[in-house]
Amino acid sequence: MKRFGSLLLAAVLGSVITIVATQRFLQQHAQGVKIEHVNGLPVSQVAYTVNEKGEAVPLDFTGTAEKVTQAVVHIRSTQESRASGNSQVPDVFRHFFFDGPFENQMPRQSTGSGVIINRDGYIVTNNHVVEGSEVVQVTLSDNRELKAEVIGTDPDTDLAVIKVTAKDLPYLSFVNSDETKVGQWVLAVGNPFNLNSTVTAGIISAKGRNINIINSNRSNRNTEQTVNTAIESFIQTDAAINPGNSGGALVDLNGGLVGINTAIASPTGSYSGYGFAVPSNIVSKITEDLIAYGTVQRGWLGIEVGSVTNTLAKENDLAVNEGAYVAGFGRLADKSAAKAAGIKEGDVVVKLDNTPIKSNTALIEYIGRKRPGDKVNVTVNRNGKEVVIPVTLKNGDGNTATVKREEKAEAASLGFELEDVDSKTLKRLDIASGVKVKEPGNSKLKRTGMRAGFIITHVDDTPVRSAKEVNEIIKKKKSGDLITFAGVYEDYPREYIYALRM
Repeated sequence: MKRFGSLLLAAVLGSVITIVATQRFLQQHAQGVKIEHVNGLPVSQVAYTVNEKGEAVPLDFTGTAEKVTQAVVHIRSTQESRASGNSQVPDVFRHFFFDGPFENQMPRQSTGSGVIINRDGYIVTNNHVVEGSEVVQVTLSDNRELKAEVIGTDPDTDLAVIKVTAKDLPYLSFVNSDETKVGQWVLAVGNPFNLNSTVTAGIISAKGRNINIINSNRSNRNTEQTVNTAIESFIQTDAAINPGNSGGALVDLNGGLVGINTAIASPTGSYSGYGFAVPSNIVSKITEDLIAYGTVQRGWLGIEVGSVTNTLAKENDLAVNEGAYVAGFGRLADKSAAKAAGIKEGDVVVKLDNTPIKSNTALIEYIGRKRPGDKVNVTVNRNGKEVVIPVTLKNGDGNTATVKREEKAEAASLGFELEDVDSKTLKRLDIASGVKVKEPGNSKLKRTGMRAGFIITHVDDTPVRSAKEVNEIIKKKKSGDLITFAGVYEDYPREYIYALRM
């Protein structure tokens, strides 16, 4: 037993000696590596700000939240869509169970948020919140429900302006989004999952993000080419943004509007760490145009542009590693403002006026704030030398005129397109005259069940022979008037009548 105790004591002493020796060895041989440690503050003491007296005080969001929530509204929009209840019925049996060409109709609702930007009821939101809507309902912070009018939309930036009839509403003012900084505190305010007046806090985690979510491809009237005219230069934030936040406010700690929340990056459809907002400088310009003109006045440089990368710089022997590379002028080179001013293919745009340009996204954002006729000093790097070239921006038609809002035909204002019917079809159907509906689209007629191919023979008991005659009848109608459309389908022999109020 004594021998066992002696062995145990020897083992313990040996271990102590080994540990002490090891520590001394490490201290002698680790002088070249320094790992710095600082005393961290508890989480509750990390967030401090300076008050008006210059004193450090705990960061408090309550005042800003109270101010901002009063100016953020809940939006509910209603579109007409076909129900899928009979989609499993084979076509050959469908007419036994359903009334000919009719399909059950049920309204489809979408919800989102909006920001009051004017005491007289102007509200900015996302285009995708109100797109194709027949009814837009707004709920204010005081629970008043008001019907809203869509003033204008811009698919290129996913923005829209609506208006409610009300006075002296609380509203938010725009701040200069160019002056915001990565790491700056921001609050996101909206109505996620229909939970009204939700406030989340975070920081700006990046700027100038292009995530390719806006699909606004369109055909230019002067060419057969289809181009993507989207403008994406999002502010990225880690303030939680979820479905329903779309169109809500991203604000600084003073309650100034930094951006309009638009999208999230998520594999699940819910918040996963990053949200994206349209910068306030773009929002301000788009809303002003929509209110003043009904459509966006967009200036164009007329160039095909890409961001300078290390590979691009090597391949083209460029003298800079940042900027917007001028790859060409496209099929409308003769109408390009940039080419007319002297910008050349292979130039790298490094500055617009006094704003440095580090990517094509930055260039698109800056020019997207301009209107036809505006002058911009474009600084390009050409063969290692900087050249300043004044450019007068043009519109999509290649001139500096104000773009007018396209006036729709009366039938198109109801949401459907018409075309005249040829005499051979009229004879086959044994009708004297008629006008075919090409596509009801999002029209009010969809709730009645009208489908493409319907041939209108009478409007309010008046025979019609052309699309022009239909438009003339609709033109005389006033809001609230009843209008009826009688006619036939080529594949159904009997007459159908559809009615709606204007």
